[in-house]
Amino acid sequence: MNRVSSMLKSALAAGALAAALALPVASAGPADAQDYPSKRLEWTIAFGPGGGNDIMSRTLIDILQKHKLYPENIVAENRAGGSGAVGWGYVFGKKGDPYQISSTSGSFVTTPLQADTPWKPTDFTPIALLASDDLVLLVKGDSEIETVQQFIEAAKKKPPTIGGIGAVNVDFIIPKILSKQAGFDFDYVSFNAAGELNTALLSNSLDAIMANPGEVLGLIESKDMRPLAYSGETTPPALGDVPTLKEAGYEIGVSLPRGLILPPDVPKEAQDWWIETIKKVVETPEWKDYLEKQILTENIRYGEDFRTFLKTTQDRFAEILREQGAIK
Repeated sequence: MNRVSSMLKSALAAGALAAALALPVASAGPADAQDYPSKRLEWTIAFGPGGGNDIMSRTLIDILQKHKLYPENIVAENRAGGSGAVGWGYVFGKKGDPYQISSTSGSFVTTPLQADTPWKPTDFTPIALLASDDLVLLVKGDSEIETVQQFIEAAKKKPPTIGGIGAVNVDFIIPKILSKQAGFDFDYVSFNAAGELNTALLSNSLDAIMANPGEVLGLIESKDMRPLAYSGETTPPALGDVPTLKEAGYEIGVSLPRGLILPPDVPKEAQDWWIETIKKVVETPEWKDYLEKQILTENIRYGEDFRTFLKTTQDRFAEILREQGAIK
């Protein structure tokens, strides 16, 4: 996995620089906290356009604006790089600023395990865990491989190249666990944007990818991609008769946490405001529609319960990655 480690180190160097250059913003004073929110909100998306992180962020922004839940403008910016380290490093550098916000994904937990980031997930101010996200293993639609069993047999003969979002993310952890249980090797290639990942598979640059079902459903329906197995407990109806990895005989047991965080040390009033606002967001029909279309499992934990979840999840991921030899 030297190739992955090299890619991650160079990308994270950019992430560390971004964090170092991010100018800290003074904490809001009592008057600011009392009037919160009264300024433009800057929403950092730590990955490129089109991925699960981007889709969730822009869905939440649309809901906030449509239902007039945030009174000022919201500006979203994709700050991709370093498996999320660039974007979250930027937000970390805005300590005390309640007008900075970001969405989380599996890399929010795994990137600090692999790299020397100046932050860890529990350093941020937690708003809410919103959903859990499982992945689907896919090959190109015209591939000779039609089942996960055929994929494994072919992988034993010739290690495949598998792509995913993030260098040591759930996208990497799932095939790593599968490969160890099934007895094959593979080369992993990380991407920062779903569009680039999908293009790489469709152009025959990859043998397979791990992806969020909602991001590739159209490509599955058009038969440009063929799903082989789903990592969750139960295959969603949208994927038809695709088996779960558990049904194929492999225990995976990890999923991707999607939530919202503010920078460290923001006023408690801002955290409380966001918790109460998100409680309204998750009751909207638009949010329910998003969960259904993106094939997500609603999993809501607010405030400190979310912080505890992040700590527990990181400990679990660290255990898995050490067992698989991905980290020391």
